[in-house]
Amino acid sequence: MKQETAAQNSPPASPPSSQPLSEDGDPQALWIFGYGSLVWRPDFAYSDSRVGFVRGYSRRFWQGDTFHRGSDKMPGRVVTLLEDREGCTWGVAYQVQGEQVSEALKYLNVREAVLGGYDTKEVTFYPQDTPDQPLKALAYVATPQNPGYLGPAPEEAIATQILACRGFSGHNLEYLLRLADFMQLCGPQAQDEHLAAIVDAVGTMLPCFCPTEQALALV
Repeated sequence: MKQETAAQNSPPASPPSSQPLSEDGDPQALWIFGYGSLVWRPDFAYSDSRVGFVRGYSRRFWQGDTFHRGSDKMPGRVVTLLEDREGCTWGVAYQVQGEQVSEALKYLNVREAVLGGYDTKEVTFYPQDTPDQPLKALAYVATPQNPGYLGPAPEEAIATQILACRGFSGHNLEYLLRLADFMQLCGPQAQDEHLAAIVDAVGTMLPCFCPTEQALALV
C-alpha cells in the first residue's frame, strides 16, 4: 500500500528475525504483506506470491495521501490496518529472496514510508490454499502518529473525498475499485464491510455505477 510527501523518513524496521540469514547478515527470504495497492501493483521483483489473510486487523480508509492518490490541497484516502481482535484482512503476500530483499525494501521505504507515512510491523499471514501453514510477513501500517493520518469518517464522507481526488498514480476512485475487484476475486469468504460500504456510497453518487473493469476504464 503507497502515499504522502511530508511523512516519516524513518527506514523500514528490520526484517523478521525468523528469516534465515546469509553470511553477510542479510535475510535470504522475506514475505511482504500487501493489503492496498500492493495487491495489484507491487512494482518490485519477487519469487512467489500468495493470496490470503491476516487476523487481528481490519482495513480502513483512514490514511491521507498527498502524492499517489491526492495532493497537498486535496488529500486522497488510502487504506491502513487497524488492530481489531475480531478483524480479518485479505491481501497478497510476496516472497523476496537474495538480492530481491534489499531492492524491495529500498523501494518500499520510499513508496510506503517516505511518501506514505507507513511504519513496519510483523504479521502472521495465512495463505488461502494452506491456512494451516502460516507465514511471518512484513506489513506497512500507517498509525495516528504520522502527519498524513486522517482517521475515521462516515462512509459517505470518505466516498465524496475519494471521488474528488487524484494524484501521480491516478484517480483515488481507481484505487477503491481495484481493491474492491481484488476482494471479489478472493471469493465469498473474503469480507470487508468497510470497503463495501464505501463502494455502495460511491454507487449512490454516480449514475449507473458498477465496480467492474468498465468502470475502471472511466477513471
